[in-house]
Order: sequence, then C-alpha cells, then structure tokens
Amino acid sequence: MNAQELFQHILMKQVVGTLDRNIDDITTDSRTARQGSIFVASKGYTVDSHRFAQDVVNQGCQVVVVSRELELEGDVTQVIVPDTLRVASHLAHRLYDFPSQQLTTIGVTGTNGKTSIATMVHHIFRKLGKGSAYLGTNGFQINEHVTKGQNTTPETVSLTKKLHEAVEADAKAMTLEVSSHGLSLGRLSGVTFDVAIFSNLTQDHLDFHGTMEAYGHAKSLLFSQLGQDVSKPKYAIVNNDDAFSEYLKTVTPYEVITYGIEQEAQFMAQNIEAILQGVTFDFVTPFGTYPVKSPYVGAFNIANLMAAMLGVWVTGEDLERVTQVVETLEPVEGRLEVLDPSLPIDLIIDYAHTADGMTKLIDAVQPFVKQKLIFLIGMAGERDLTKTPEMGRVASRADYVILTPDNPANDDPKMLTAELAKGMTHDNYVEFTDRAEGIRHAIDVAEPGDTVVLASKGREPFQIMAGHVKVPHRDDLIGLEAAYAKFGGQPDEN
Repeated sequence: MNAQELFQHILMKQVVGTLDRNIDDITTDSRTARQGSIFVASKGYTVDSHRFAQDVVNQGCQVVVVSRELELEGDVTQVIVPDTLRVASHLAHRLYDFPSQQLTTIGVTGTNGKTSIATMVHHIFRKLGKGSAYLGTNGFQINEHVTKGQNTTPETVSLTKKLHEAVEADAKAMTLEVSSHGLSLGRLSGVTFDVAIFSNLTQDHLDFHGTMEAYGHAKSLLFSQLGQDVSKPKYAIVNNDDAFSEYLKTVTPYEVITYGIEQEAQFMAQNIEAILQGVTFDFVTPFGTYPVKSPYVGAFNIANLMAAMLGVWVTGEDLERVTQVVETLEPVEGRLEVLDPSLPIDLIIDYAHTADGMTKLIDAVQPFVKQKLIFLIGMAGERDLTKTPEMGRVASRADYVILTPDNPANDDPKMLTAELAKGMTHDNYVEFTDRAEGIRHAIDVAEPGDTVVLASKGREPFQIMAGHVKVPHRDDLIGLEAAYAKFGGQPDEN
C-alpha cells in the first residue's frame, strides 16, 4: 500500500518528506524495521524508542512515526503526530485490511478465569471442526500450532498482525484474553469484538489502576468496545454470581446472556458431582437440560466452562452439540493441572495469584485431599501489596504452607514472603526467597497420599528477576524432577 493512502485519514499530522512510498509492514520494534516498514516510535515507562529512529533508517526503513521532529540522516520521511501508538493502531488495521472484521472475535475479561475460558472456547471450536485462533497468557495458537508470547494482551501492532495471521490461516474465530492493562493502554484499539465474556472481578492490579472502581471501569471497556451498531448480532456474556455483572449490563446495547451456579441466571449448573479428574453436572438452559461431563475440577471451572460453551453457542453453533464435545476436551495447561497421576502424591499446578483465585483453588482441591494439603504460593514484585496478607490468610487453610516470591523483579524477595506471612493464621509455614528451593522443599516434606499444590505461576516459563531479567523457570518441571527423585518414576516424552 502507498503510504499516502495509508495516512490519508490521519488529519492531525505534520509530514517531513514524501509519503509517496510503498509500505508492506508496520512495527513498533526497531529491531524488525526494514525497507517497506513504517516504524512507530513511542515513549514507554522505561524506554523512549525515538532514540532508535536513526538505527531503523540505517536498516532501510524510510517512514517513521514520531511525536516530535528528529534530526535524522538518510532518505526518511517523518510523520509527526500527537499520539503515536493511537496512530499505529489505525495504520495497522488499515494495512492488514481490518482483520478483526473478517473473524468472529471473542474477548474474555475478568480477574481470574480469562485463560481457562478463552482456551476452552478455542478447544471447543476445534472439536467442532472449526478453524480457530487463541491469543493470551498461554501464547498465540492457530488451530494446533502454538507460539509463546510475553504479554496477555500484546501491543496494538503485534496484536493486529496476529489477527491478520489468523485470517490468512483461514481461521473463522479468534478468542482473546483481554487484560485490564491492555484495555487501559489502548492495545485493543480498533479491534472489532462480536462477543464479550466476563468471569469475575476481585482485587488485583491496584498498583496500576489505583482503585477498584478504576479497575472495574477498565474491564468494562471491553463491553463498550462491542460498539453501538445493533444491526449486527453481538452478545455480552456475564457471570451472575459476581455483582459487577450488574454494572456491565448497563454499558452495552447488545443482548446480555447470564450464567451462574449460586445466583439465578439464564444458564445454570446443577446436580454437580466431582472427582479430582473432572466433574459432571446438569446444564440447565431455557432450551432444556443437558448432561455435561467435564475434565475440569472445581466450581470456578464449571463457571468458566459455562461461559466458554455460551461463547461458542452465540456464534451460531448447536448448543447440544457444544455440550457433547466438552467431554473430549483436554485440561487447560497450567490451570488446576494434575501432574503425572502415577505419582503417589497428587501434584498440582495452578495460576491462582489472588486471594479470590486461591480460595477457589483450595475449595476445588480440598474435597479430594486424603492426608495433608501442602500449599505453595508466591507474591509478585512491584505489585499492589495490600492484597498480600489476605493471600496468606487464605493459604492458612492448608496444613502446611510454603511462602515464596513470584517474579520478584526489583523487590526484595524476603520482603515479599514477609508480607504473605503477615496474614498467616497458624505457624505451620516456611519462607523461601528462592521459589525453586521452595518447590523442592514441598516435595521433600510430602508423603504418599498427600496433595501438593504449587500456586501462582501455572506453566509460566520464567521468573522476572532484578532488572526485569527473565530467568527460565518452570514450576511443573522442578516439581516433577523432585518427585521422581524421591518417589521414583520418570517423565513421559512430552
């Protein structure tokens, strides 16, 4: 596309040079800029990428979007705009032919459950034989091909490119985990959503949002982003067990569909029976009652599954067929995942990192604990510490608790575990400043018949350490290695 055409709808701009240039790429990453690219500079929290503008020109890039005129050498056009990332979103969607409009696009938001719901939606679509893509904490997936990512919601240009990849791969639907950070920072600007799903709202990320009111408002932006054009079939799906759903019902003109377990809702789960390997329940709907057999454990996962089934159903799939394929789904990676059932202990990993998430996790696991419940949790660095003592209080429900850091970043790991310890209601706990050592200790004190839960990270593949350096780390691999060393056995090829 010619840059003149690409920029024609951007009115507030100053152009230094010519826009008569051919463009086939846009990037905010200076390392990938080349001839044919537009490089969009921005001032972030830690880095101002305007300083890399000369580097991208040296790499052959001939168009840069900047917030101030720069002294650059070479054949380069500068487009000066007030808000570079806002312009980047417009340019990316236009360059890639508005990819979200070519897909059925489903957004999932909430404090807990985003990954589970979005992954379930993707897997249900695949079981129904529909081309599908997923983007979130567990990476980017088109059908069965997975690539890992760094952020739940990537920056706007990267996200738009992934939408375009999904279109090019002939996916019909794409499900996105939508974080409050991503919404607040405009990373989803320009994305056309067809379905918005809400799981719950509990205290988290107040270091970023400041107040629960601001945090909730950020979540609501997804529902506002459905738009106002009611000639198009769009749907809001909300959890009636969470009071914040009442507010979300007011911010969209589209049909609102409710689900729940405790509170009256249009779609409900009743007659729940559970084992550690899964649950069965009656899915009570306005159109009849369907028996559901699920590989997911816990009431919170039943709620997540209902949200996912509804997310698929509203796109036009048969509801009874949707409930039938659920039985064939695989557990969601890193979410209440039982590692190697052949071990004499129940070794479980989960991503729960808030008091609410941990409460639901313990509620789900406790009925199946045969002897001791050994519970390891972590607190992230550079985060809202007001939630930390409550996390310790919830963890006290376990027989033995191990307190560790979780992505400590530039915070003192000892300070993080001490904050967790403030909430402990018994003395049967220990603090480790090294999470890997804490995991090995959990296995060391476990005996056959015990349940060991490693919470807070799931299968996250790194620890964020001082200087925000990402160091390889896997709770599951460390735990399994220690368990095999103590109890015997060996991992399978995967």
